[in-house]
Amino acid sequence: MNSKDSVVKTGVGFGSVLAITISWSVNQSILWAIIHGVFGWLYVIYYALVR
Repeated sequence: MNSKDSVVKTGVGFGSVLAITISWSVNQSILWAIIHGVFGWLYVIYYALVR
């Protein structure tokens, strides 16, 4: 695995963790946190634009 693959995996993982954290703080729901974790960066960008 080269360093580019590592950066992409880290970015995707961080996006999911960030989405789960934001989702939990807003909704307090495990189900929504899981769903938003799957969408990752898409939910983070949505939250930033809507808020």
